[in-house]
Amino acid sequence: MAPRPPVFQDKLEEREWLKFRLAQAFRIFGNMGYDEGVAGHITVRDNIRPDCFWVNPMGKHFSLIQPSDLLLVDHNAKIQEGSGPFRLLNTAAFMIHSEIHKARPDVMCAAHSHSVYGRAFSALGKELDMLTQDSCAFYKDHAVYKTFGGVVLDEEEGKHIADTLGNKKAVILQNHGILVATPTIEATLHYYVALEKSCMVQLLADAAAAGTGGKTLQVTPKDAQTSYNVVGRVFPVGWFSGHPHFQVLEKKEGVSFKFSDTVDVLQIPV
Repeated sequence: MAPRPPVFQDKLEEREWLKFRLAQAFRIFGNMGYDEGVAGHITVRDNIRPDCFWVNPMGKHFSLIQPSDLLLVDHNAKIQEGSGPFRLLNTAAFMIHSEIHKARPDVMCAAHSHSVYGRAFSALGKELDMLTQDSCAFYKDHAVYKTFGGVVLDEEEGKHIADTLGNKKAVILQNHGILVATPTIEATLHYYVALEKSCMVQLLADAAAAGTGGKTLQVTPKDAQTSYNVVGRVFPVGWFSGHPHFQVLEKKEGVSFKFSDTVDVLQIPV
């Protein structure tokens, strides 16, 4: 049977699942070193109040975040729910993510952090070259925001970032880092990791080519499109590809979500 996301009859149970999964995604980011002080954020649109989204509280390390720590924020930057001891909203998180969620009703989850290779590649101010099968997941499906005005504390800059993202799944923020936005938490996590690694591969390949006096060999547009049609599809490929990260986390922590009998779900073993 083909893998599929869980289907909930109870919206409150679905909300608890989304919060559980989002907290897991943060811990995976933390375990991968995608943190830099209090920078970075992942958001998930609320399934009951689609004008609100869940976000991490500013000041708590990614690797420690639990569902109870998450904040529910509306598009006026007002915290609607959140019972944890950290109730500080990251202004940059709000300015960027609120505009993306408003502009893209299809986006359930958006992720941005200051991961090392994404930051390094962003300083080049250009799109990825199609150097490998994995980078082809972003063929004609990522953009570059070629403006840096410091920390994003302004609503207009958030709008400009959302406009640059357009209908794509990723944007490279010049001199800043990378951002990925898709309809599922799993796909967003997968493509964030894939984009970070593609940035690393290109930096290494470009340096090696320069050191030997050669040039990197790029995938042809035809082959890049063919590869994208396989590895670049958010569902089911991106969604399914994200699951191994969660499998490892659940095996390590010994904690998984307990679905009720009313949920139609194909369990993916850990």
